[in-house]
Amino acid sequence: MFLTMFLLAVVYLAFLAVLFAMNVNQLVIVLFMGGFMFLQYFFSDKLILRSMGAKMVSESEAPELHQMVSRLCAIADLPMPKIAVVNTSMPNAFATGRNKKNAVVAVTTGIMKQLNGSELEAVLAHELTHVKNRDMMVMTIATFLSSVAQIMVQWMPFLGGGGDSRDRDSGSSFIVVFLVSLAVWIVSFLLIRALSRYREFAADRGAAVITGQPSMLASALMKISGFKVPTQDLRKVEGPVSALFIVPAISGSAIMNLFSTHPPLEARIAALQKIELELEV
Repeated sequence: MFLTMFLLAVVYLAFLAVLFAMNVNQLVIVLFMGGFMFLQYFFSDKLILRSMGAKMVSESEAPELHQMVSRLCAIADLPMPKIAVVNTSMPNAFATGRNKKNAVVAVTTGIMKQLNGSELEAVLAHELTHVKNRDMMVMTIATFLSSVAQIMVQWMPFLGGGGDSRDRDSGSSFIVVFLVSLAVWIVSFLLIRALSRYREFAADRGAAVITGQPSMLASALMKISGFKVPTQDLRKVEGPVSALFIVPAISGSAIMNLFSTHPPLEARIAALQKIELELEV
């Protein structure tokens, strides 16, 4: 994970160096990146919840869910997050929010029907571990310049350039910046997915330690992964939001480990079985 973050930093520093070297307007870079990071850091959780159709639920509306999360928070030494429910038959769960005090843990109606109490508790412990590890902030920072590079590839004509007024040099600068932005986008895309897979392993381990029952999370993962996801629900969540889920919401034809936000199910089960043996010692 450290190596992945280091490589991301190298890629991003090279990206900024090229932008400055090619005389892209520095004020535009600072204002654009500063504004984009502000929006991404403070409002990405709200956009995610809205895009998923998540509804905040009070303790009176979902008493068992609140009690379960409250008990796990006491064990994990976390403040109580907000609880949301997504009305969909797709069984899944995710956590979002920029820090521990502003976290939201969301579950779908499908996962509450699919899993028993111990399995659901293990899933919630997994999501709370993401909160405890500040994974939402880590992934926001990791994806920031990747998102900027993606936007630059799509909106390069509107960003403009500075310095040399000659058309030929301006055109050459445009092509170089475009190609560099494209390369940064592709390389960081792969590195971020590797980082996401490492964070999932860490969250699985955290859930196993919090509940003391790694087998319950393994059972939940097998149940969720074996569920036939409705096509309509799949279209709503396939893509960037999938990185937030406990299992990826991607179709079978799209699965390639290199591009996946989550480790293979077999690897996760094997890791949980190893943790269970460690806990028994």
